[in-house]
Amino acid sequence: MTSRYHEVYSGWQQDPEGFWVKAAAEIDWFSPWERVFDVETGVYGRWFPGATCNTCFNAVDRHVEGGRKDQPALVYDSPISGRKKSFTYGEVKDEVSALAAVLKDFGVGKGDRVVIYMPMVPEAVFAMLACARIGAVHSVVFGGFAARELAARIDDATPKAIISASCGLEPGRVVAYKPLLDEAIRLSAAKPKACLILQREDRRCDLTEGRDHDYAELVGAHRAAGSVVDCEPVLATDPLYILYTSGTTGRPKGVVRDNGGHMVRLKWSMFNEFGIEPGETFWAASDVGWVVGHSYIVYAPLLHGCTTVLFEGKPVGTPDAGVFWRVIAEHKVAALFTAPTAFRAIRTADPDAEMLAPHDLSGFRTLFLAGERADPDTVKWAEKTLGVPVIDHWWQTETGAPISQDPVGLGMLPVKYGSPGVPMPGYDVQVLDDAGHRVPAGTLGNVVIKLPLPPGALPTLWNDDRRFRDAYLTEFPGYYKTADAGMLDEDGYLFIMARTDDIINVAGHRLSTGGMEEVVAEHPAVAECAVIGIADPLKGQVPCGFVVLHGKNAADIRTVERELIAMVRERIGPVAAFKKVVSVKRLPKTRSGKILRATMQKIADRQEWSMPATIDDPAILDEIGEALGKTDS
Repeated sequence: MTSRYHEVYSGWQQDPEGFWVKAAAEIDWFSPWERVFDVETGVYGRWFPGATCNTCFNAVDRHVEGGRKDQPALVYDSPISGRKKSFTYGEVKDEVSALAAVLKDFGVGKGDRVVIYMPMVPEAVFAMLACARIGAVHSVVFGGFAARELAARIDDATPKAIISASCGLEPGRVVAYKPLLDEAIRLSAAKPKACLILQREDRRCDLTEGRDHDYAELVGAHRAAGSVVDCEPVLATDPLYILYTSGTTGRPKGVVRDNGGHMVRLKWSMFNEFGIEPGETFWAASDVGWVVGHSYIVYAPLLHGCTTVLFEGKPVGTPDAGVFWRVIAEHKVAALFTAPTAFRAIRTADPDAEMLAPHDLSGFRTLFLAGERADPDTVKWAEKTLGVPVIDHWWQTETGAPISQDPVGLGMLPVKYGSPGVPMPGYDVQVLDDAGHRVPAGTLGNVVIKLPLPPGALPTLWNDDRRFRDAYLTEFPGYYKTADAGMLDEDGYLFIMARTDDIINVAGHRLSTGGMEEVVAEHPAVAECAVIGIADPLKGQVPCGFVVLHGKNAADIRTVERELIAMVRERIGPVAAFKKVVSVKRLPKTRSGKILRATMQKIADRQEWSMPATIDDPAILDEIGEALGKTDS
């Protein structure tokens, strides 16, 4: 199939407003917009001002009315608990309407905030949709976040209600949520009027009299009564949700998502970018606490009339490295979206993919990778193992949908390993030097996006226009700063090499740690790796490679080190000064799978550091310190 990408992208460039008007025809509106884009409104302009709509109506009700009432909308699969359940669009509407009635009983209405602190259970999805139904603004906080982090988000969002659960499940352990929630409310100045608690059978909790209420009891009563709550018309520019970026210090940074532009952008992406038809099953193996979960577990698949999978498990260990293959086969998944880390973990545990054999993946078409840089070695392994296209793509919490990728629905372009593809319509991506000048093709620089941002991207930060300007718009006037470093090649393909703070300065040479990681990952003995810059009295910084070796190679680190040094020297050059390799059992990661490089750097440089709120296993940081101590001795 010949790709229509260049034709479509050119069409957007020539008539941006006309492009998004056509995309907006895929959404049901209660009343039309006054202007497509108003540059005078908001920080950099707003999309579809004056229009009224409702996100829950578009994600649920219109499918019920349009013939999908009995189609599965949500499939819950929890290998940790052994529970599975499917909900049709009609059943989702009933659950969401009943919960919306409960929220209204608590006095929650249009514009009020609701914090959702939930594990990966269907009720988390119902909670998001119920807020959207009544025009309330939801703020999902990753389940199990530390009390102080949760308290900071409660104070910033000032919710009228909180929806939570008694516990969450991790492999081999139960995480009690209620003590964390209680402590967060104690620490916060903003006190919610009510907390709705889902009691999970894995660990129940005591309820605080006068504040806490049993989710199942109240929702069940409204469901039994057949309570009907109509979708509340809201402005297209009204906020749908606040999502706080992870790893913040001090006051958290609340990314705002509006209703109208968000729906337009996500609906357009499902076919044009991901190649998915209504009625097919789409699985984003993420968490509803992250932006991927918001966009591609909940909203985009449901807006498109798909079946979405809610997975409470891990790529390995629940029970083994074959669980992804089981879920794809059992639920007839057409496309999977996950982090490269997941596939590196599967490959490490089952390098020959022996666990794939029992499963029929004949209906599986495409694997999408995002969340961190997809090294070519992992992409090639996945291609060989699955026999389907593997699409690396790049976006951010702030954008809510891909900035660049290989657009499957428009027809795939030639693959360039190491690149997350080409800019999507709405994104004029450029690369600038530190002075704000465009750099030649193939030159490393600051990746920026020419304003305005497209529909669906953040219009501002919650209650903080000034911070939004300072963080994203001031350094490069007329552009949005992504804080990523990369380059565009002569064909317009984007290469994201690292966060700008992962660009290290070695004796005056700006070098990308991501480029070095790409080389290190190609060594057959390396299962996983991370390269960071550490302080050096002579050169300023030098790179240090942390590697997790395949079991049979663990004892031969010195040989591997020599070979890696030679590989980096050959591919990048002596200027990289890559001379130190540290063997570790595992790398520290967030619960979403991102490697905590900044914390590793502070440990290596013997700087003060604090435990990241999103870390999956704090003990790994001690292991990093011990491994560094051995190499220094």
